[in-house]
Amino acid sequence: MRRVFIPLDVAEPQFPPAHAISHTLSGKSMGTSWTVQLLCLPVHDAQELRAGIEAELDQVVMQMSTWDTSSHLCEFNRTPAHSWQSLPAEFFKLVDYSLYLSQQTGGAYDITAGKLVDLWGFGPAGKRENKPTETEISKTLQAGNWKSLELDHMEQRLRQTDNVALDLSSIAKGFAVDQVARYLDTQKITSYLIELGGELRGLGMKRDQSPWWVNIECPVENDEKLDKEYLVALHGLSIATSGDYRQFFEQGGRRYAHTLDPRTGYPVDNDLASVTVLHPECMVADALATALTVLGCPAGLDFANQHQIAALFLQRTAYGFEEKMSQTLMAMLD
Repeated sequence: MRRVFIPLDVAEPQFPPAHAISHTLSGKSMGTSWTVQLLCLPVHDAQELRAGIEAELDQVVMQMSTWDTSSHLCEFNRTPAHSWQSLPAEFFKLVDYSLYLSQQTGGAYDITAGKLVDLWGFGPAGKRENKPTETEISKTLQAGNWKSLELDHMEQRLRQTDNVALDLSSIAKGFAVDQVARYLDTQKITSYLIELGGELRGLGMKRDQSPWWVNIECPVENDEKLDKEYLVALHGLSIATSGDYRQFFEQGGRRYAHTLDPRTGYPVDNDLASVTVLHPECMVADALATALTVLGCPAGLDFANQHQIAALFLQRTAYGFEEKMSQTLMAMLD
């Protein structure tokens, strides 16, 4: 069975010029791969476009990487309690939105979970053989949460009011996709598909005047695929998926997913296999996919409906995967 989703409330895509040239550019960044497919005019130089894309990605790494100790993020994580740090505009934007989402979700989304991520072996500290003890988890949670940050909008700075460590892994890739899209927009390119580590954003039409069709990423377990195919026309839209099948470790016959519930300190355990979000901004789709995963299916679906979020939930049951869609996503069904 195929389900097709068409974007709503976006401008009609422009037809590509007859003399437009197709390019596929790719590379490595943020611990993963990136690919940009685009149509441009002969006046555009592909190597200059590649350099521009890489500059945008490098800037995100320089500001927000948890793995590069010279990044602005790591610098903030080293600052003493009660001290202020000025932030670049891009970094400030992510923190500002993240704190808003933390408030909206009651802490289900929280970028101050850096120490928790390391504790479970999903961060720069490296993998661990055994799961943390309750004492270790409790001690880490006592270091503070999103309420332990103070944001100064006038001076564009952030205050470390406790002893928390930021981790922007759940939003930085999506933001990087947006930055690449903004760069391509400045170059007057009106047809592109950007992919970075599974997060995508598209605009316009291909040479054959068809949209950039993409499949929603779905889990595969025991070599069994889902009996449905989800296809999205990615024009003026981004797509991000959070799933427990991507990164995890097993111990004692139990799977511990890399998506952590910052409220409890433990990996999410709510039978959700994946959550996919469609949104004009990939930054927002990326963060929301994580937040809805933590909230779980009933609460996450309620939140998505309340905030008009296009979201697809795939939940494990004794009979296979069960699909649940938000009202906004259902409205996009063709």
